[in-house]
Amino acid sequence: MFLPDTPFLGNPVAVVLDAEGMSTEQMQQIAVEFGYSETTFVLPPEKAENTARVRIFTPSREIPFAGHPNVGTAYVLAHYAALAGTPLPDTLRFEEIAGLVPVKILNDNGAISGAELLVPEALSCRSEVSPEKVAACLSLAAEHICTQAHKPVVASVGLPFLVVKLTSREALRQCVPNLQGFRAVLPLDGAVSVYAYTDETDPDDHCDLQARMFTPRMTEDPATGSASAAVTALLAKLQNKKTLDLHIRQGVEMGRASSLYTRSDGTSIRVGGKSVITMEGSFNL
Repeated sequence: MFLPDTPFLGNPVAVVLDAEGMSTEQMQQIAVEFGYSETTFVLPPEKAENTARVRIFTPSREIPFAGHPNVGTAYVLAHYAALAGTPLPDTLRFEEIAGLVPVKILNDNGAISGAELLVPEALSCRSEVSPEKVAACLSLAAEHICTQAHKPVVASVGLPFLVVKLTSREALRQCVPNLQGFRAVLPLDGAVSVYAYTDETDPDDHCDLQARMFTPRMTEDPATGSASAAVTALLAKLQNKKTLDLHIRQGVEMGRASSLYTRSDGTSIRVGGKSVITMEGSFNL
Protein backbone atom coordinates (compact mmCIF):
# COMPACT_ATOMS: atom_id res chain seq x y z
CA MET A 1 0.00 0.00 0.00
CA PHE A 2 1.96 2.95 -1.30
CA LEU A 3 -1.21 4.98 -0.90
CA PRO A 4 -3.12 2.27 0.94
CA ASP A 5 -6.82 1.58 0.74
CA THR A 6 -7.14 3.52 4.01
CA PRO A 7 -6.97 7.33 3.55
CA PHE A 8 -4.19 9.28 5.30
CA LEU A 9 -1.83 6.32 5.55
CA GLY A 10 0.94 5.34 3.15
CA ASN A 11 2.86 7.78 0.97
CA PRO A 12 0.87 10.63 -0.61
CA VAL A 13 1.55 11.71 -4.17
CA ALA A 14 0.00 14.64 -6.01
CA VAL A 15 -0.97 13.75 -9.59
CA VAL A 16 -1.39 16.80 -11.83
CA LEU A 17 -3.46 15.98 -14.89
CA ASP A 18 -3.56 18.06 -18.10
CA ALA A 19 -0.06 19.41 -17.44
CA GLU A 20 0.58 20.29 -21.08
CA GLY A 21 1.91 23.84 -21.41
CA MET A 22 3.47 23.99 -17.93
CA SER A 23 7.12 24.98 -17.79
CA THR A 24 9.70 23.02 -15.80
CA GLU A 25 9.93 25.97 -13.42
CA GLN A 26 6.17 25.90 -12.82
CA MET A 27 6.21 22.17 -12.19
CA GLN A 28 8.97 22.58 -9.63
CA GLN A 29 7.08 25.40 -7.91
CA ILE A 30 3.93 23.27 -7.71
CA ALA A 31 5.91 20.35 -6.25
CA VAL A 32 7.28 22.70 -3.58
CA GLU A 33 3.76 23.96 -2.85
CA PHE A 34 2.38 20.45 -2.35
CA GLY A 35 5.40 19.46 -0.28
CA TYR A 36 4.92 15.73 -0.83
CA SER A 37 7.77 13.32 -1.48
CA GLU A 38 6.87 13.52 -5.17
CA THR A 39 4.43 15.24 -7.49
CA THR A 40 3.77 13.88 -10.99
CA PHE A 41 2.72 15.75 -14.11
CA VAL A 42 0.86 13.88 -16.84
CA LEU A 43 1.55 14.92 -20.44
CA PRO A 44 0.63 13.49 -23.85
CA PRO A 45 3.00 10.70 -24.93
CA GLU A 46 5.66 11.32 -27.55
CA LYS A 47 4.81 7.95 -29.15
CA ALA A 48 1.20 7.06 -29.88
CA GLU A 49 1.56 3.48 -28.58
CA ASN A 50 2.34 4.77 -25.07
CA THR A 51 -0.17 5.99 -22.48
CA ALA A 52 1.45 9.21 -21.25
CA ARG A 53 4.66 11.07 -20.61
CA VAL A 54 5.13 11.43 -16.85
CA ARG A 55 7.48 13.88 -15.17
CA ILE A 56 8.27 13.38 -11.48
CA PHE A 57 9.39 16.15 -9.11
CA THR A 58 10.45 16.16 -5.47
CA PRO A 59 10.33 19.52 -3.64
CA SER A 60 13.97 20.04 -4.66
CA ARG A 61 14.47 18.48 -8.12
CA GLU A 62 13.12 16.48 -11.03
CA ILE A 63 13.99 12.78 -10.84
CA PRO A 64 14.21 10.21 -13.65
CA PHE A 65 12.09 7.50 -12.01
CA ALA A 66 10.34 6.60 -8.77
CA GLY A 67 8.12 3.81 -7.53
CA HIS A 68 5.08 5.08 -5.66
CA PRO A 69 4.48 8.07 -8.01
CA ASN A 70 4.07 5.62 -10.90
CA VAL A 71 1.67 3.47 -8.89
CA GLY A 72 -0.38 6.49 -7.84
CA THR A 73 -0.42 8.03 -11.32
CA ALA A 74 -1.50 4.78 -12.95
CA TYR A 75 -4.23 4.32 -10.35
CA VAL A 76 -5.58 7.85 -10.91
CA LEU A 77 -5.63 7.52 -14.70
CA ALA A 78 -7.30 4.11 -14.59
CA HIS A 79 -9.82 5.30 -11.98
CA TYR A 80 -10.96 8.31 -14.00
CA ALA A 81 -11.01 6.35 -17.25
CA ALA A 82 -13.29 3.75 -15.66
CA LEU A 83 -15.60 6.47 -14.34
CA ALA A 84 -15.80 7.94 -17.85
CA GLY A 85 -16.69 4.55 -19.31
CA THR A 86 -13.48 4.40 -21.35
CA PRO A 87 -11.32 1.89 -19.47
CA LEU A 88 -7.61 1.83 -20.19
CA PRO A 89 -5.57 -1.28 -21.08
CA ASP A 90 -4.50 -3.58 -18.25
CA THR A 91 -0.91 -2.29 -18.61
CA LEU A 92 -0.14 1.41 -19.00
CA ARG A 93 3.08 2.61 -20.62
CA PHE A 94 4.72 5.73 -19.16
CA GLU A 95 7.52 7.62 -20.90
CA GLU A 96 9.98 8.87 -18.28
CA ILE A 97 13.54 10.19 -18.16
CA ALA A 98 14.82 6.76 -17.08
CA GLY A 99 13.00 5.06 -19.97
CA LEU A 100 9.70 3.36 -20.65
CA VAL A 101 7.91 2.18 -17.49
CA PRO A 102 5.12 -0.40 -17.92
CA VAL A 103 2.58 -0.27 -15.07
CA LYS A 104 0.02 -3.05 -14.61
CA ILE A 105 -3.34 -2.10 -13.11
CA LEU A 106 -4.40 -4.25 -10.14
CA ASN A 107 -8.03 -5.22 -9.53
CA ASP A 108 -9.78 -6.48 -6.42
CA ASN A 109 -13.12 -8.16 -7.15
CA GLY A 110 -13.43 -6.15 -10.35
CA ALA A 111 -12.55 -2.80 -8.75
CA ILE A 112 -9.31 -0.95 -9.50
CA SER A 113 -7.21 -1.25 -6.33
CA GLY A 114 -3.63 -0.30 -7.21
CA ALA A 115 -0.81 -0.94 -9.64
CA GLU A 116 2.45 -2.80 -10.15
CA LEU A 117 5.34 -1.48 -12.21
CA LEU A 118 8.29 -2.98 -14.03
CA VAL A 119 11.45 -1.02 -13.20
CA PRO A 120 13.29 0.56 -16.15
CA GLU A 121 16.83 -0.66 -15.41
CA ALA A 122 18.65 -3.78 -14.28
CA LEU A 123 20.34 -3.62 -10.88
CA SER A 124 23.58 -1.65 -10.73
CA CYS A 125 25.80 -1.52 -7.63
CA ARG A 126 28.19 1.39 -7.32
CA SER A 127 30.37 2.75 -4.52
CA GLU A 128 30.50 1.24 -1.05
CA VAL A 129 30.57 3.36 2.12
CA SER A 130 32.17 2.51 5.46
CA PRO A 131 29.89 1.50 8.35
CA GLU A 132 31.19 4.47 10.38
CA LYS A 133 30.21 7.02 7.73
CA VAL A 134 26.77 5.63 7.04
CA ALA A 135 26.12 5.24 10.79
CA ALA A 136 26.83 8.96 11.15
CA CYS A 137 24.18 9.67 8.51
CA LEU A 138 21.62 7.92 10.72
CA SER A 139 22.83 9.00 14.18
CA LEU A 140 23.75 5.39 15.00
CA ALA A 141 26.83 3.60 16.27
CA ALA A 142 28.87 1.68 13.70
CA GLU A 143 27.99 -1.65 15.36
CA HIS A 144 24.36 -1.13 14.28
CA ILE A 145 25.43 -1.48 10.65
CA CYS A 146 25.24 -5.06 9.39
CA THR A 147 27.91 -5.93 6.81
CA GLN A 148 27.56 -9.73 6.71
CA ALA A 149 25.15 -9.69 3.78
CA HIS A 150 26.61 -6.63 2.07
CA LYS A 151 28.41 -3.41 2.88
CA PRO A 152 26.52 -0.12 2.63
CA VAL A 153 26.33 0.38 -1.12
CA VAL A 154 24.80 2.68 -3.71
CA ALA A 155 22.27 0.55 -5.61
CA SER A 156 19.86 1.47 -8.39
CA VAL A 157 17.18 0.11 -10.70
CA GLY A 158 16.46 3.55 -12.10
CA LEU A 159 17.10 5.88 -9.16
CA PRO A 160 20.18 5.42 -6.92
CA PHE A 161 20.04 5.11 -3.12
CA LEU A 162 22.65 4.46 -0.46
CA VAL A 163 21.36 1.13 0.86
CA VAL A 164 22.32 -0.07 4.35
CA LYS A 165 21.26 -3.13 6.30
CA LEU A 166 20.86 -2.68 10.06
CA THR A 167 21.38 -5.29 12.73
CA SER A 168 17.96 -5.02 14.38
CA ARG A 169 14.47 -3.55 14.36
CA GLU A 170 15.44 -1.44 17.37
CA ALA A 171 18.36 0.09 15.44
CA LEU A 172 15.92 0.98 12.66
CA ARG A 173 13.63 2.67 15.21
CA GLN A 174 16.55 4.72 16.56
CA CYS A 175 17.50 6.24 13.18
CA VAL A 176 17.56 10.03 13.03
CA PRO A 177 18.95 11.72 9.90
CA ASN A 178 22.05 13.80 10.58
CA LEU A 179 22.84 16.70 8.26
CA GLN A 180 26.59 16.65 8.86
CA GLY A 181 26.70 12.91 8.29
CA PHE A 182 24.81 13.26 5.02
CA ARG A 183 27.05 16.04 3.77
CA ALA A 184 30.16 13.97 4.49
CA VAL A 185 28.94 11.15 2.23
CA LEU A 186 26.28 12.35 -0.20
CA PRO A 187 25.69 12.92 -3.04
CA LEU A 188 27.50 9.80 -4.23
CA ASP A 189 27.13 8.14 -7.64
CA GLY A 190 23.77 9.83 -8.11
CA ALA A 191 22.43 8.86 -4.67
CA VAL A 192 21.28 11.64 -2.34
CA SER A 193 19.14 9.59 0.09
CA VAL A 194 19.74 6.74 2.56
CA TYR A 195 17.54 3.62 2.59
CA ALA A 196 17.94 1.55 5.76
CA TYR A 197 16.35 -1.84 6.29
CA THR A 198 16.43 -4.89 8.54
CA ASP A 199 15.17 -8.46 8.25
CA GLU A 200 14.36 -8.48 11.98
CA THR A 201 10.67 -7.59 11.87
CA ASP A 202 7.83 -7.06 14.32
CA PRO A 203 5.76 -10.28 14.62
CA ASP A 204 2.45 -8.49 14.13
CA ASP A 205 3.51 -6.93 10.82
CA HIS A 206 3.75 -10.22 8.89
CA CYS A 207 6.40 -8.88 6.53
CA ASP A 208 9.87 -9.83 5.29
CA LEU A 209 11.69 -6.52 5.79
CA GLN A 210 11.18 -3.30 7.74
CA ALA A 211 12.61 -0.16 6.15
CA ARG A 212 13.01 3.60 6.46
CA MET A 213 14.25 6.13 3.91
CA PHE A 214 15.74 9.57 4.66
CA THR A 215 16.17 12.39 2.17
CA PRO A 216 18.80 15.16 1.97
CA ARG A 217 16.12 17.55 3.29
CA MET A 218 16.29 15.53 6.57
CA THR A 219 12.75 14.27 5.94
CA GLU A 220 11.49 10.68 5.94
CA ASP A 221 9.67 8.95 3.08
CA PRO A 222 6.71 6.70 4.03
CA ALA A 223 7.15 4.33 1.04
CA THR A 224 9.96 4.15 -1.49
CA GLY A 225 9.22 1.79 -4.36
CA SER A 226 12.39 2.38 -6.36
CA ALA A 227 14.60 1.67 -3.32
CA SER A 228 12.52 -1.37 -2.34
CA ALA A 229 12.92 -2.79 -5.83
CA ALA A 230 16.67 -2.17 -5.75
CA VAL A 231 17.03 -3.95 -2.39
CA THR A 232 14.98 -6.89 -3.66
CA ALA A 233 17.21 -7.22 -6.73
CA LEU A 234 20.33 -6.88 -4.57
CA LEU A 235 19.23 -9.59 -2.13
CA ALA A 236 18.20 -11.93 -4.95
CA LYS A 237 21.65 -11.52 -6.46
CA LEU A 238 23.50 -12.02 -3.17
CA GLN A 239 21.39 -15.04 -2.22
CA ASN A 240 21.64 -16.46 -5.75
CA LYS A 241 17.86 -16.80 -5.97
CA LYS A 242 16.12 -17.05 -9.33
CA THR A 243 12.98 -15.57 -7.79
CA LEU A 244 12.49 -13.51 -4.66
CA ASP A 245 9.17 -12.10 -3.44
CA LEU A 246 9.15 -9.65 -0.54
CA HIS A 247 6.61 -7.78 1.54
CA ILE A 248 8.31 -4.65 2.86
CA ARG A 249 6.85 -2.42 5.56
CA GLN A 250 7.83 1.24 5.67
CA GLY A 251 6.56 4.46 7.24
CA VAL A 252 5.61 2.81 10.54
CA GLU A 253 7.59 5.24 12.72
CA MET A 254 5.91 8.16 10.92
CA GLY A 255 2.39 6.92 11.56
CA ARG A 256 1.96 6.38 7.81
CA ALA A 257 2.41 2.61 7.60
CA SER A 258 2.88 1.32 4.07
CA SER A 259 3.18 -2.10 2.48
CA LEU A 260 5.23 -2.62 -0.67
CA TYR A 261 5.27 -5.86 -2.62
CA THR A 262 8.29 -6.66 -4.77
CA ARG A 263 9.41 -9.48 -7.03
CA SER A 264 12.70 -10.29 -8.73
CA ASP A 265 12.68 -13.21 -11.17
CA GLY A 266 16.15 -12.93 -12.66
CA THR A 267 15.03 -11.05 -15.76
CA SER A 268 12.72 -8.39 -14.32
CA ILE A 269 12.03 -6.49 -11.10
CA ARG A 270 8.53 -5.43 -10.10
CA VAL A 271 7.10 -3.39 -7.26
CA GLY A 272 3.50 -2.54 -6.49
CA GLY A 273 0.81 -1.80 -3.96
CA LYS A 274 -2.67 -0.46 -3.34
CA SER A 275 -3.89 3.12 -3.73
CA VAL A 276 -6.79 5.35 -2.79
CA ILE A 277 -7.77 8.88 -3.85
CA THR A 278 -7.85 11.09 -0.76
CA MET A 279 -8.40 14.59 -2.18
CA GLU A 280 -9.35 16.08 -5.54
CA GLY A 281 -9.28 19.67 -6.75
CA SER A 282 -8.09 22.16 -9.32
CA PHE A 283 -5.87 25.23 -9.48
CA ASN A 284 -5.21 28.01 -11.95
CA LEU A 285 -1.77 29.29 -12.91
